[in-house]
Amino acid sequence: QVQLVESGGGLVQAGGSLRLSCAASGLIFSINTMGWYRQAPGKQRELVATITSRSRLNYADSVKDRFTISRDNGNNMVHLQMNSLKPEDTAVYYCNAPAYFAWGRGTQVTVSS
Repeated sequence: QVQLVESGGGLVQAGGSLRLSCAASGLIFSINTMGWYRQAPGKQRELVATITSRSRLNYADSVKDRFTISRDNGNNMVHLQMNSLKPEDTAVYYCNAPAYFAWGRGTQVTVSS
């Protein structure tokens, strides 16, 4: 059974930084694409970033040049470094393993103005 556990969310002022982490188990992590999504109140869940097994990266336009996704295959972890945070980044952030249709429970990120 695939399990994804996010951590690292919190409250930060605009312009600040946070680093999210996702611990994955129950899958062959190194060969899987992993992703981060987010869902703001009253809005649909949206893609933030993905990273393939070969570390090919993809970002939503709204986070390009501010967020960086990375992976640690030795520890089955995927990270999201978020810099220059804006109030519109406020959302619950979810880790995703698309090949397994698996989601974590999410971690709340709140950016105050």
